[in-house]
Amino acid sequence: MNEQRSGFWFGFAAYGMWGLFPLYWPLLEPADAAEILAHRMVWSLAAVTAILLVLRRWAWVRELVRQPKRLGLVALAATVISVNWGLYIWGVNSGHVVETSLGYFINPLVTIAFGVLLLRERLRPAQWAAVGTGAAAVVVLTVGYGRLPWIALTLAFSFAVYGLVKKKVDLGGLESLAAETAIQFLPALGFLLLLSSRGGGTFTTEGTGHTLLLVLCGLVTAIPLVCFGMAAVRVPLTTIGLLQYLAPMFQFLLGILLFHEAMPPERWAGFALVWLALALLTWDALRTGRRSRAALRTARAEAAAAEAEAAAALLPDATVAEARAEAGPAPRTG
Repeated sequence: MNEQRSGFWFGFAAYGMWGLFPLYWPLLEPADAAEILAHRMVWSLAAVTAILLVLRRWAWVRELVRQPKRLGLVALAATVISVNWGLYIWGVNSGHVVETSLGYFINPLVTIAFGVLLLRERLRPAQWAAVGTGAAAVVVLTVGYGRLPWIALTLAFSFAVYGLVKKKVDLGGLESLAAETAIQFLPALGFLLLLSSRGGGTFTTEGTGHTLLLVLCGLVTAIPLVCFGMAAVRVPLTTIGLLQYLAPMFQFLLGILLFHEAMPPERWAGFALVWLALALLTWDALRTGRRSRAALRTARAEAAAAEAEAAAALLPDATVAEARAEAGPAPRTG
């Protein structure tokens, strides 16, 4: 199996597992969302620490602790992802699986909007059309739900902020998760101990199976991230960009087919607009990627031809024709 093929399957596994999360969180009831979130923080640190020990990847810790600004950004990332995790768990266990999937469908549109508003990036016409279509979808969905789809919007915006902060922190996936959960650990552990002292925790009161499922929150969080990291170094970003839609699609299908959530026509119309916006983004990204690769190939070929011409100029006349033949014809442009 070649590198790209294995990378594809690692990516499929990562986004597939993220897409199947709605099957896991209900298994942890009767623990409520806050308790599940706290266990996820505690056991994620344990899991990622074990993985880093096996990989012997600790050099980044010393560098990070010497940079207070980066530590502050890590703390901000930990806070934002806590909001995202907690709301997602609550949304799934409260019967809003379809709306949580909507949040991750519209996340790329929010990320693009952040690029314009915060990073002063310039959008191509297709990207503007996608953002406008996404905004129209929110209006239609507000009518369909009878309220602003705040669960989806909060998930989308919190994850977009998280991505922006992580970009500035510049840590790998496992290292970032370790740093963030290290910050989350003490508050989460304190909350669990307080909950247990008041008789409200479920860690030791619902049987061994329940306890093991709570402990497994750490591996459930870390394993998809490991798979994603193995995919990211093996496949092009365009492939990762396409695979990312697997997770919300799986969540959407689970909400419709397994949890039997209502989808009146207004909601279908809103989702259709979101999917249209994502189709525009995908088409534009693929087209731009092809043009960039073609331009790069042309530039390399022209550079090679120019180098061969320069070398030929230094050779005896008898070898000029041979040098030009080896360089090949200059590429046609335009």
